Amino acid sequence: MRSEVILGVPVHAVSLTDAEEEIARWVASRRSPPGIVVHANAFSLVTAQEDTSYQKALQTIDLSVPDGMPVVWLLRKAGQKESGRVYGPDLMDRLCRRAEAEGWRCYLFGGSPGVPELVRDALCAKFPTLRIVGTFSPPYRSLTEEEDEVIINAINAERPDIVWVALGGPKQDLWMADHRHRINASVMHGVGAAFDFLAGRIPQAPRWMMSAGLEWLFRLLAEPLRLWQRYTVKNAKFLYFVLTREFLPLRRGRANPSGE
Repeated sequence: MRSEVILGVPVHAVSLTDAEEEIARWVASRRSPPGIVVHANAFSLVTAQEDTSYQKALQTIDLSVPDGMPVVWLLRKAGQKESGRVYGPDLMDRLCRRAEAEGWRCYLFGGSPGVPELVRDALCAKFPTLRIVGTFSPPYRSLTEEEDEVIINAINAERPDIVWVALGGPKQDLWMADHRHRINASVMHGVGAAFDFLAGRIPQAPRWMMSAGLEWLFRLLAEPLRLWQRYTVKNAKFLYFVLTREFLPLRRGRANPSGE
């Protein structure tokens, strides 16, 4: 699949259907080690500028989908006209429908205590024969090696095809990159706030706001204390980084094509 490097991070120029089909191929082939899916947005790209270890982890990801209209606009400006927004909850919904039809085994990892179980109940209400083989809500603190081993063994014992990981960014992406050779599954998919949406803990923005690139405003108004820094400071940094590291070098190159 084609990709473009945005702020040093590869982002795949895919649609929702492209992403679904690629992940389905991984499950069908019983891919090992698992393919990792992350959702690239302004927050993750800015965080990668500030944390080189995170940037290096994102450079090893198998499928980095554009989740956020600014990222989609940058891909289209780079000539990837077929690219569309791959919204995490939408992709998870499509894959759960596929999982129900094809008998995939799913594991829910992450979220606050009780949230994975609420997500399981919501998904099973919508997809009655979906096979959710396990749930686990890890503590917020750092785990000891022994605790980490217990979690890995618990996941592997259920033989999942897909492990949904909802630890929030950048933690979930780093966790998947660090555990890819220890988890026996075909897919590890970082879905962020999708668990909270499905559990009914936080509302989703209207579709028109998503299409207009205004989902950040809706979420900021819904959770101002928790998200103010993410959607003010980080968004401002994203605009600055894009202008100075993406567009300004291009304009200089056009002004002086000989390099003299």
